[in-house]
Amino acid sequence: MKSVVLLNAKELEIQDHLIPKIANPDDILIRVKAVGICGSDIHAYDGSLTTIKYPRTIGHEVVGEVTAVGDAVTHVKPGDHVAMDPVVSCGACLPCRTGRRNVCRDVKCMGVAAEGGAAEYIILPALNVVKLPADIPWNEAVLAEPFTIGANATAQARVVPGDMALVMGAGTIGLVAMQAAKIRGARVMIADIVDSRLKLAAQLGADRVVNSRTEDLAAAVSEFTKGEGITVFIDAVGVPALLVLGTELTAPTGRIVALGLTGDLLTLPQAAISKKELELIGSRMHSNRFPEVIGWINEKRVSTALMVTHSFSFTQAQAAFDLIEKSPQSTCKVILTFD
Repeated sequence: MKSVVLLNAKELEIQDHLIPKIANPDDILIRVKAVGICGSDIHAYDGSLTTIKYPRTIGHEVVGEVTAVGDAVTHVKPGDHVAMDPVVSCGACLPCRTGRRNVCRDVKCMGVAAEGGAAEYIILPALNVVKLPADIPWNEAVLAEPFTIGANATAQARVVPGDMALVMGAGTIGLVAMQAAKIRGARVMIADIVDSRLKLAAQLGADRVVNSRTEDLAAAVSEFTKGEGITVFIDAVGVPALLVLGTELTAPTGRIVALGLTGDLLTLPQAAISKKELELIGSRMHSNRFPEVIGWINEKRVSTALMVTHSFSFTQAQAAFDLIEKSPQSTCKVILTFD
């Protein structure tokens, strides 16, 4: 079989390997059908992702078909369609014991700090395999993992009907967070500096789009909220300065969600946080959100097909990365297929 491996930064190779075999009772052998390329994959490719360990088989947005299962596996069988949950946890620490394995003390993400799924076949433990309805097309099912990020961020922020949310960034994560907030009943504004992304956001249901390079964002927020300020601010860009902006635009008792993982130090205005009783909330990967988002996709409560802008055979992985690197404004979700 073949797999997509990052030997080092900027060194991508299609390698030959033996098809893995069932070795443990909870093992599941999967024939991969599609893998999404995420922002973290791009950072792993360009060398800016500090948590990557080379060489690494990339890919954490993975869907495929079960071909064999270990004796202890009961929730899926050969022929079932499945998604890969990329969260690897110890199962014993305090977060794991309380159902928060996404913040395990030794948490790893497949495709980054553990082997990923961009290969023709992969073996996964049962804990990391989620069953999918068979009628969801592969190019839409592959969006399940990104939607878990949006689902987790909006759940962490306790988004409810009546909330007025602002999502910063209309890339994949911003778009899934926007749709998740809409499902939870919020009115949602989304801001970016790329008009094509904002056009897509409007097609996907954003109540208001703002090009923050050409429009006054504060004025737009005031108009959108009738001067009250937003109640939920989600930074889907990962720029620390945006969290400072969040303290300015968020209404008293509002919630600010940080999705970025940079190592940059952040200076926040303490007075604004205290006077307005703001909450600064972290969100990392997801915590048991796959069943929820699979329901959204299956019931067509979210739009997935529009988000997939490009599809390449996995043998053309280099061309896919080149496109994203050279023309990021033309892409949203780029996928690799393994047919």
